[in-house]
Amino acid sequence: MLMATTSIFAKSAVSKEVIAHTIAVIKQKNAPSQAFRIQRGVEKTAELWQTEDGSAEAFTEFCTKSFIADDKDLAKLFATFSRNLEILNGNFVKMGLQLREPLDLDMGEYSEADEIFAGYSAGAHWFDDFFANKLAFMATLNFPEYSLTEKNELGKTWTRQQWAYARLGDVFKARVPANLVLDYSRTLNNAEMYISSYNIMAGELRDNKGKALFPKEMKLLSHWNLRDEIKANYADKKQGLEKQRMIMRVMERIVDQSIPKEVINNSACTWNPFTNELKKDAKVVISTPETDLRYTQMINLFHEMKRQDECYDATLNTYIKRNFDGDMEMPVEEVEQLFMQFVTSPQVKKVAAVIQKRLGRNLEPFDIWYDGFKSRSSLDQNKLSEMTRARFPNPAAFEKEMPAMLRGLGFLPEKAKFISERITVDPARGSGHAAGAAMKGDKAHLRTRIPANGMDYKGYNIAVHEFGHNVEQTFSLYNIDHYLLNGVPNTAFTEALAFTFQSRDLQILGIDNKDSEAYKMYVLDNFWSMYEIMGVSLVDIRTWKWLYSHPDATATELKVALLGITRDVWNTYYAPVLGQKDVTLFGIYSHMISYPLYLSAYSFGDLIHFQLESQMKGKDFGKEVERIFTLGRLTPDQWMIEATGDKISVKPILKAVDEVVK
Repeated sequence: MLMATTSIFAKSAVSKEVIAHTIAVIKQKNAPSQAFRIQRGVEKTAELWQTEDGSAEAFTEFCTKSFIADDKDLAKLFATFSRNLEILNGNFVKMGLQLREPLDLDMGEYSEADEIFAGYSAGAHWFDDFFANKLAFMATLNFPEYSLTEKNELGKTWTRQQWAYARLGDVFKARVPANLVLDYSRTLNNAEMYISSYNIMAGELRDNKGKALFPKEMKLLSHWNLRDEIKANYADKKQGLEKQRMIMRVMERIVDQSIPKEVINNSACTWNPFTNELKKDAKVVISTPETDLRYTQMINLFHEMKRQDECYDATLNTYIKRNFDGDMEMPVEEVEQLFMQFVTSPQVKKVAAVIQKRLGRNLEPFDIWYDGFKSRSSLDQNKLSEMTRARFPNPAAFEKEMPAMLRGLGFLPEKAKFISERITVDPARGSGHAAGAAMKGDKAHLRTRIPANGMDYKGYNIAVHEFGHNVEQTFSLYNIDHYLLNGVPNTAFTEALAFTFQSRDLQILGIDNKDSEAYKMYVLDNFWSMYEIMGVSLVDIRTWKWLYSHPDATATELKVALLGITRDVWNTYYAPVLGQKDVTLFGIYSHMISYPLYLSAYSFGDLIHFQLESQMKGKDFGKEVERIFTLGRLTPDQWMIEATGDKISVKPILKAVDEVVK
């Protein structure tokens, strides 16, 4: 949804006396029942009214003339905004995706001009225009902005139309100058480019004996493929442990930036990550550490966000507040408290004991990614890859198979066809992602990475996750009664459906892994995944808090601070369980570089996923997915109550774990 993203730093040009006078004039002309809308609308409009918008007299004249009391006229104005915001937002999103294609898709080398186009925001100036032509003020005056507390309380009895009106009231929260929007877009694009080309040539890694453990052609994108390779090697009883220890050392070198620049996306040298020795043609060569390039991306993004802070009122005047209180509609204090409640629960050590028994050894730090509870973990990964390569040799094959995949999940044929016709599959340069459409008639994009020899199982598993996003994006756009309600409360909710799809990847392949212990394994797998991602999320949040406490920090200082934060979180919540202290693995997540503060969405996505699975148990999967994901953009609490009958909580998963490990 297009949100507040453009204008000037100047404060309101309207005095308290003018506001009071304007409210009194409009109240005199209207029924007492309009008093709340009048007061809230005039105050918000005054907050955003700048000197160039007109004099105090012009402000009063505009408000008096533009306030709409009649319900039919108000509905007509709402319909006008709804129609035109869909046109604008939909086309801006479509243009943005198309401009990024040379960088995001596997289209060969891209040029400097491609990079500049990719970093351009076609919609950067529309907000300025809407304040200049007074359309933004028509919205702020007539559609009140509600606080999160008000939405959660009043929303219990709101109609769908009232919810949609409230969401229009959210659109024009602040005025951020277009140049700041463009600057942030360019900076984010630079960070995404840095991450999308951060490949480790696993075939060139060597252990202390000079032995290669991975296939010559293997290339692993950080962090996604590195993590997934650790997961995949639990099935390798011969060399799996050696491989996992090697990848862990690679990750640590990336985090502390001692990794040689020569081994990033480059296969010219062999590299021993334990000693950090480089060799070319069997001769040792001098290496150059990457230094602080990773943390420079974070610093640059922080500075761009900081420039926007003073454009917002005190409730949203930091990126942390905007991300949690604003976008997620979940205060950061509550988020941290919930995560700490989970990672300190006694159930953690119980599940760790189960894992240790299953592995037959003491746990090591990389076991935070233990994957042995999944049905696939008992299956041969190479054979699974043979199946996926045969079925999905290229993106076109994956797209062609989507209707059958949905039917395999229980969607009726006509519904599977409806969804599939609104999704297109693209060859991704990076690990892949899902990009939803923002207007009816446009398609969602599933961007997935498929090598020349076909899609291996790990790539397929990620693609199914992204497919889940696309299904949510399709339902929550095409099946929504009001455009202003399209989408989900926040990104955690789309992650929840993506996890739901991902957990059914074997079912889609037609593998019926009849396991009497399946439910127990599902509970334990979900719990351990939550334990991992909540720790990473805490690191992410605390890093941004540190940045706000040290706004002039250098990239080197940020690196030192983040390493300290990762060690502290690890030592407090993870070392007592996994044995080793001062581990920095939680700094590896690429999201911290190119998706600031997104990681918490995965944590909540896991919690929501578990509650959704409980809700869907024994029901028609396709129908239930459609029902739940056409609720639209309510608040998280209201959405969960309507979807499952309860708010987001850690209690259901903790209770389930206790029952499983008895």
